[in-house]
Amino acid sequence: MPDPRDFSAQLAILHQRSISPNGNFGFHVPTYSGNLAQATDWEESWEVFFSKSLKKALELEIQAKGHDPEFDVLGPAIFDKVIPRLLRPLESDGRSVKPSLIHGDLWYANSGIFVQTGKPVVFDACCFYAHNEYEFGQWRPTCNRFGNEYLSAYHEYVPKSAPEEDYDGRLDLYKL
Repeated sequence: MPDPRDFSAQLAILHQRSISPNGNFGFHVPTYSGNLAQATDWEESWEVFFSKSLKKALELEIQAKGHDPEFDVLGPAIFDKVIPRLLRPLESDGRSVKPSLIHGDLWYANSGIFVQTGKPVVFDACCFYAHNEYEFGQWRPTCNRFGNEYLSAYHEYVPKSAPEEDYDGRLDLYKL
């Protein structure tokens, strides 16, 4: 595993210095998480981009495994209540979200240490421009080795987005 401080410093640089070519969320070509195409059409709003992306992921899930009646209950709750509650405040009351270039599939098996330099490296990305905190949804399950020490180190470089009290809820949403 890469050193938490070195790794987080490099990730913070990627997120902070990247500039979306049109100021929007998305990417200029489709990207893939494994063999699953990601929704990368450009959107001005992070809430809209995330909603479209999650809908596409759910459609692919239903195609692969069939319809589950729980989707009829959970889908509307997530899209009509949870997403607006957690993401709309990021772009309200004068706040905005910077579209940051993210890895998009950043978990411990897609990282390592470059032997010649001892510096952290990442690979197997499915990049797009997103809310920087989206990167950390995959870090929530305990099976991922990027634990709290990595999040704490990252937030020494980049503060949590406001409103901070929604941070844990946003990461749980991004985990979906």
